[in-house]
Amino acid sequence: MAVSVIVGNGDFPKTEYPRYLVSSADHIVCCDGAFRTWLRCCKGIFGEERMPDAVVGDMDSISPGLRKRYASLMVHITEQDFNDMTKALLYTLRTFPDTDCIHFIGFSGKREDHTIGNLSLLMEYASALSCSRPVADTLSGLMEKALAPYRGKRLDIDMVSDHSTIFAVTDSCELAVGQGRSVSIISSDNSLKIKSAGLVWPTDDVVFDNLWKATLNRAESDMIRLEFNHPSAALIVI
Repeated sequence: MAVSVIVGNGDFPKTEYPRYLVSSADHIVCCDGAFRTWLRCCKGIFGEERMPDAVVGDMDSISPGLRKRYASLMVHITEQDFNDMTKALLYTLRTFPDTDCIHFIGFSGKREDHTIGNLSLLMEYASALSCSRPVADTLSGLMEKALAPYRGKRLDIDMVSDHSTIFAVTDSCELAVGQGRSVSIISSDNSLKIKSAGLVWPTDDVVFDNLWKATLNRAESDMIRLEFNHPSAALIVI
């Protein structure tokens, strides 16, 4: 199986871990707005210019000169139902069916509205791909339809920056996070109850009626356990 990295036009990482994920990826896909940054930064990772496998998007954020010079890499998708993050995800899943892990790199920083939108998409992806709840209950009809061929596929998706790793879960789970690691749980589902084990401050009585409610916690053991009262998407930030 294979690891794919999708590069966005946020802050390109400077620290070792996310750059290692880029250097060791089997497949690399850039959103169109990130391609100029990629050309500037890839030599620092690979020691030479290394082209991505594709540059995906509506091409509104890339100069005509770059589009012409690197025409063989361009994947122009004109529909506007999804943003470039989702277009790149769908392209990656269709083109590289061996992918079982996707890291989104460069999808935070610069613009807070983009960051918030991208984080919400992680929850939509997880909900649309999950088999733990009925299809009709997923968050977005369009997303559900687009990701239906991959529903139930073993697929780990996260968003990695210099500061954190973020992923979504949709039901009870055990997570290896490392003792002492900062852990935040974010959900907008005020009917969700999460019993926790392994956190300094238990979440059993948290009402998720605001996004900050279970943030800034800490793991007191290497493993934490989260028990959901019903399937629902929640972001885990570590």
